[in-house]
Amino acid sequence: MNKNSKATLFLGLPYYLWAAFFIVIPLFMVVWYGLTDKTGAFTLANVLSIMRPAHMKALILSIVLSLGATVVCLLLAYPLCMFLVESQKKADSFLVMLLIVPMWMNFLLRTYAWQSILEKTGILNAFLNAIGLPSQHLINTPGGIILGMVYDFLPFMILPIYNALEKIDVNVVNAAHDLGANGTQTFTRVIFPLSLPGVISGITMVFVPALTTFVISSLLGGGKILLIGNVIEQEFTLAYDWHLGSGLSLVLLIFIILNIVVSTAFDRAEV
Repeated sequence: MNKNSKATLFLGLPYYLWAAFFIVIPLFMVVWYGLTDKTGAFTLANVLSIMRPAHMKALILSIVLSLGATVVCLLLAYPLCMFLVESQKKADSFLVMLLIVPMWMNFLLRTYAWQSILEKTGILNAFLNAIGLPSQHLINTPGGIILGMVYDFLPFMILPIYNALEKIDVNVVNAAHDLGANGTQTFTRVIFPLSLPGVISGITMVFVPALTTFVISSLLGGGKILLIGNVIEQEFTLAYDWHLGSGLSLVLLIFIILNIVVSTAFDRAEV
């Protein structure tokens, strides 16, 4: 081993230790508990328990709400990123900072804030009643959960799309106009294809945490709407069944891996 290799190994040692303790070992424990029973014997029963009606219902609802939140984030983020890229640099930097600032706050506190806003006697209904409009029932509903997901995960959609759009050479866009392309053609054939890696990255960064969340659904769903993350959390904290909880976690891990594989395939196709 040459000196450069030794230096690289030494510099990477903190990361290797961090990865071992916080990634490899916990993942190994989840796999071990998920594929064994209480006697330590190998079994697929924990993983196959996802087929139970209650678990399958929670999984399907999680996928539906996660996809809904992802679509809403994309529809909100892309036009905003287009505006940010086309705006002046000073305003651009200021607006990006405003989008990032909420991410500095604690995730739990932000979700509690929305609970106060959406509840029956919360800020939103107080405002609506003050201007003569009827109260809205948003707390403890799927719509309230999607709203919480969008608020918490929207910056993760904005940042990669913004970075992708900012890297597009303005001369390429001008060339499309010079060749006779109108605004729609320029967007569909030049801008959007070039920004697709950022879009795919944003979709992954929103869909995965939305699929696995349990805090948002617990606070904004009032415990009445159970997502698969809530089911897993209850298996660990209430039922103390680490084997079943780990088995269900492995099912989620499969969805996450599939999401990453599809995203990677799209990225390679664009190269």
